[in-house]
Amino acid sequence: IGDLNGIVSRIDHIAGLGVDTVWLSPHFDSPNADNGYDVRDYRRVMAEFGTMEDFDRLLAALGSRGMRLVIDLVVNHSSDEHEWFVGSRSSRNNPKRDWYVWSNTDQAYRDARIIFLDTEKSNWAYDPWTGQYYWHRFYSQQPDLNYDNPAVQQETLDIVDYWMGLGVDGFR
Repeated sequence: IGDLNGIVSRIDHIAGLGVDTVWLSPHFDSPNADNGYDVRDYRRVMAEFGTMEDFDRLLAALGSRGMRLVIDLVVNHSSDEHEWFVGSRSSRNNPKRDWYVWSNTDQAYRDARIIFLDTEKSNWAYDPWTGQYYWHRFYSQQPDLNYDNPAVQQETLDIVDYWMGLGVDGFR
């Protein structure tokens, strides 16, 4: 599948091609239901790709060659296994409840296109634990974050600061 150390081992070849920026697809910890786009932890590397030490090694290898690193930062939604969503669905009174989009009905946003019609019949998924529906623009394992919530906005900025503090040059 390729991993961070594999990239490091080929940095000289990549640089020799004239590449000055490497773009990583999602590399965050994930149950991998959607190729890493279902993030379980925004501050950890998916074990299949390596460790944070491997990530640091990649940044150092790129930096020593004057190359930049851009990472795919998925902040529209998280995994349903992310601790925020686990808390959000645990109770309607949980402080993380408003970190996601919940509704008593699956009729809101009825005109929004269903992206994956082959596997999803609705952009809403019923949550039997709390008796409400949560919004997911992609797969039901990827509940959408509620960006009307200032705490979600701030946490996203904190995640950006975290990765930039490590040396990441940009995001997609």
